[in-house]
Amino acid sequence: MFNVVASDLDGTLLTPEHSLSPYTKKILQALRKKDIHFIFATGRHHIDVSQMRENMEIDAFMITSNGARVHDSVGNLIFSRNIKPALASEIAKECIDDPLVYTHIYRGDHWLINKEDTYSLSFHKDSQFSYEFFNPLDFETDDVAKIYFTTCDYDLHPHLIKLKNRLDEKYGNQVSIAFSSLNCLEVMGENVSKGSALKNVVEKLGFGLQNSVAFGDGMNDYEMLKMVGKGCIMQNASTDLKEKLPELEIIGSNADDAVPHYLEKLFL
Repeated sequence: MFNVVASDLDGTLLTPEHSLSPYTKKILQALRKKDIHFIFATGRHHIDVSQMRENMEIDAFMITSNGARVHDSVGNLIFSRNIKPALASEIAKECIDDPLVYTHIYRGDHWLINKEDTYSLSFHKDSQFSYEFFNPLDFETDDVAKIYFTTCDYDLHPHLIKLKNRLDEKYGNQVSIAFSSLNCLEVMGENVSKGSALKNVVEKLGFGLQNSVAFGDGMNDYEMLKMVGKGCIMQNASTDLKEKLPELEIIGSNADDAVPHYLEKLFL
């Protein structure tokens, strides 16, 4: 029996326009009325997700920054793991002279970026969350949940693979690195993942991972999908994720509201 539902947002629960459909909102509200616990599990910033939660009018735990932050159903911070300040300082400089890559940092309540990026802003149409500019050579390095690198084109994925290989070689197990999409490479602190964060949350709720169902589409969902009792992969998911978890069920696309349709059949 499943008592907990955890879902990624972009490419999974959200539409291709990065918004929540009215149908999704209706299904998640119905789940809560049946005492099924819903958990946001995303790479997004907690302030951004909290605005979505308020819009959906549900109480839900929030796993954000790929597990570096966890907030309870009323917004209290219950878990936090940062990138070590010295590492944050160095990693932020990795692409300082690369015209193809944007460097982003989630520090405290702020989203920092090194140059104008209208593409990334398009992901936040339904929230008031926006970035501030920072200098990779001179910024406060405490309270950094994650650093991530983006491009405006999926075709530049090989460029980010080279960056990932470089980061792996330099920093090894001191950080956790994962692609959330073909054009977004994310770096968190040591041993940070959605899976490890979800384990803490479901145990706090009085359940186990075997009582949980999860949905995702990117390699940053790998640990979470592998650990739960029922993991579901989106049809639009990355090829790498499908190949690494061939035993998991592949459902429909986020363009078709596949997650709420699946939840309606499973619970309602």
